Amino acid sequence: MEEKIVIVAYKPKAGKADALHQLMREHVSILRQQDLATDRPAAIMEAKDGTVIEVFEWKSELAIEKAHSNPVVLKMWERFAEACDYIPICKVEEAANLFSQFTPLNLDIKS
Repeated sequence: MEEKIVIVAYKPKAGKADALHQLMREHVSILRQQDLATDRPAAIMEAKDGTVIEVFEWKSELAIEKAHSNPVVLKMWERFAEACDYIPICKVEEAANLFSQFTPLNLDIKS
């Protein structure tokens, strides 16, 4: 199995930044509990416009596929849909820079 590192951009919906931050505290931990993500530490950061950027590692392509039918993950993704929109990383202003700089989002991450 070959691990897959992904970069995801979550743009919070109006008034939903706190809900998104709470999800970020739980996200990778839930994926790990479901045996879908590796133990590699996730990097979570914030763009100037409040978009949250996350870099984490799936265990494999198969793990990504399994996530799409996992009831625990689907329930979590419903919460994400209420709190944010997924946007392409290229739509985040800082991503256009040669050295993209973001503010670390220091959350109390659940392990």
